[in-house]
Amino acid sequence: GVHISRSLARQMRRGGYEVSLNRDFAGVVDACAARPETWINGEIRGQYIALNDLGHAHSLEVWAADSLIGGVYGVAIGAAFFGESMFSHATGGSKLALVHLVDHLRRCGFQLFDTQFITDHLASLGAVEISRASYRSRLAAALQTPAHIAQYPLDTSPQSVLQRSTQTS
Repeated sequence: GVHISRSLARQMRRGGYEVSLNRDFAGVVDACAARPETWINGEIRGQYIALNDLGHAHSLEVWAADSLIGGVYGVAIGAAFFGESMFSHATGGSKLALVHLVDHLRRCGFQLFDTQFITDHLASLGAVEISRASYRSRLAAALQTPAHIAQYPLDTSPQSVLQRSTQTS
């Protein structure tokens, strides 16, 4: 349940940024690891890059003036995407990455986005905690459903993402 705040919607309408998929996977992992305390060591970095090379791990990057300002990466299995980490080097960078990634995953038929745990940051974007039973049920269904992150090209238009995110059925 992604929620786009008014300020994030304004930032999206203003533009001035570009998004890409898997353009700089290693750059996103490195930016996520560039913190005083991190679980992403050299071995883990190498394993995620190997998963990316095999087509199982993916990143969504946010760029401004040819600089990487935000991103998120994770692993896709069936119609489940397991978000591993995200970063921001500019105001809203990780929020933009997450909103664009969720939109793309929906378009490609993904059913579950596992953020592992809820932070205030994720909650502000609409993440919700679900029961273990509900998670297991949703996960089982998602693992049995085929989906591929490259099924459709990434829609790089902030206006299109905003329109789809605010539509109600």
